[in-house]
Amino acid sequence: MAQSKVAIVVLADTDTHEALGRVVNALEAVKEFKEARDEVQLIFDGAGTKWVAELSDPEHKAHTFFTAVQDKVAGVCAFCAAAFGVTERTQACQVPLLSEYEGHPSFRKLLAGGYHILTF
Repeated sequence: MAQSKVAIVVLADTDTHEALGRVVNALEAVKEFKEARDEVQLIFDGAGTKWVAELSDPEHKAHTFFTAVQDKVAGVCAFCAAAFGVTERTQACQVPLLSEYEGHPSFRKLLAGGYHILTF
């Protein structure tokens, strides 16, 4: 099977059980691609920018899922982190802020680079 290039984008907010399910599914997908040695990166955008601080907490039930793929985290949307008030918390987790296009990650750049984009 050919190697894949995938960017997984978490847009889900942190406030519902459904949202937790979405982020866990995103983390599981990253793990699958990582284990297959595919080129994969995880991006947090929109309300999903709140997840980095949540998942970095060792007490969070999905913390172990996050730590298993933390090396594949490309970053967090800089604009959205500011809009949702999590810039400082994100920086404290040492996760890059992405701002390639008007303060946001560049999805065009990913597509031009041959990445498939999956959203959760």
